[in-house]
Amino acid sequence: MFWIHGGAYTKGSGGTELYEPDYFVEKKVVLVTINYRLGPLGFLALSDPSVGVPGNAGLKDTVMALKWVKRNISQFCGNPNNVTIFGESAGGASVHFLILSPMAKGLFHKAIMQSGCALNTFTRGKSYFSHKLAHRLGIDSNNEKFILSELQKVPIKELFAVSQKIWDRATISNIRPFCPVVEPKGKEPAFLTEEPLEILKSGRYNKVPMIMGYNSLEGIFVYIYLMRINTEMFLSDETLVPNSLNLRIGSTQYKKVCEEVRQMYGLKGDEDMWNRDVLEKAIKIYTHNYFMVDICRSAMLHASHKIPVWFYRFNLDTDLNFLKKVSGIEMQGAAHADDLPYLFPNVLIGVPDPGTLEYQLAQKITKLWTNFAKFGTPTPNLDNEIGTKWHPMKPGKYHYLSMENEGFKMSVNPEKEYVDFWNVLYDSYQMLWSKL
Repeated sequence: MFWIHGGAYTKGSGGTELYEPDYFVEKKVVLVTINYRLGPLGFLALSDPSVGVPGNAGLKDTVMALKWVKRNISQFCGNPNNVTIFGESAGGASVHFLILSPMAKGLFHKAIMQSGCALNTFTRGKSYFSHKLAHRLGIDSNNEKFILSELQKVPIKELFAVSQKIWDRATISNIRPFCPVVEPKGKEPAFLTEEPLEILKSGRYNKVPMIMGYNSLEGIFVYIYLMRINTEMFLSDETLVPNSLNLRIGSTQYKKVCEEVRQMYGLKGDEDMWNRDVLEKAIKIYTHNYFMVDICRSAMLHASHKIPVWFYRFNLDTDLNFLKKVSGIEMQGAAHADDLPYLFPNVLIGVPDPGTLEYQLAQKITKLWTNFAKFGTPTPNLDNEIGTKWHPMKPGKYHYLSMENEGFKMSVNPEKEYVDFWNVLYDSYQMLWSKL
């Protein structure tokens, strides 16, 4: 099993501080965790094909690591013909990009995407941020060959320090700096030359069995971030409407859609950010528009091509839920990244005591993941530990596994009224999206 860490493509590491291998090793799985280039080193993109920096270097690092696994993992008791890639947040999106990339063909056989996919707004960048970086470093030129040569002279620490001053608003209406891009076609080997949605609709991708899903309170992470950078961003228009709807910020149509979103979630405008009811509605919006809706759309598109997709909604809530705990927000459910301690012990939490609910749930989750890696299905047999048979989605039948403290059970259509609402918006405003 090949793990790709998250961190918004700007931070993070595959080290054991956060990703200790105990649960996977116990279940006789060879675990590989990797590092890849981040920020401007991993995702600088220049539009001139002759420069040879089309972007996605960090994603190409994951391809290189997978090639290393294919050549060498047998020396570590691994099977190069049974590789499962998995990741969370930006790592989950990276897994999805690998599925969509012809560069990764034949390098893996199964995939697990946790709280991230290639359609999520936070995964997309633009090449013009490279020019902004150059300008901040005093490189006043539009000649990209000159820009590259000057950037290569900048010490790494200075490069990263300046890149972090380029305001990453992380608002859903805006493009983020130093993230994956669609590369121009040229002589340089390309990771991605088409829009992910076009590839998804066409079915031209690496068809492997998949697990996809999201956490019930992903939006807590967005709320914390917005409160840290600028409280005035709370429930602002730019946090409501995804840029993938192709609406110009401030346009009449954009404002109309903002109002539709507010009405759908019971908001009237000028909400008190300290009001409990308003906070819960904001977290629901941010869970849906930053994460859940695009993950659901991706899963439905894959299922329409008859790819086996096991979908889940993670709603476990115990002392392992680190992010929700530090947020101080008392709501039932799991925040963004709260699923990680159920897969990996870390230096802050460690392995729960056997017999505790935390330990039992971690064992259930890791058994589902490792069963999938070994057998191609998370529940090859119905056993008492899991308690139910996890069925894959079918076109038109949106089965998913609801993960609750009290037990795991099969359900249909997670948060259906909200998924339907967003799908109607995409039907109306996004040229490439149509109902299945």
